[in-house]
Amino acid sequence: MAMKAPAAAAAKEEKKAEKTVFELKLESFEAASKIKVIKEVRSFTDLGLKEAKDLVEKTPAVLKKGVSKEEGEQIIEKMKAIGAKVVLE
Repeated sequence: MAMKAPAAAAAKEEKKAEKTVFELKLESFEAASKIKVIKEVRSFTDLGLKEAKDLVEKTPAVLKKGVSKEEGEQIIEKMKAIGAKVVLE
């Protein structure tokens, strides 16, 4: 049994490692930070002001698709700093 557990854990790690492209999803944000969140969304997308505002107001919503893990983590840190909760999926 002891041999099977590490093999199962290794298999799970391999499946996680295979995923290299993620979606960035805005789950929630502080109401007082709405304008900052919209500005930040515009900084890493090609959206105009109205499109970014509409996207933020539809929360939870996918902000950006095809994001690398590194890029996603950088955006998540910036969004956390302004009071938004964003996850990689």
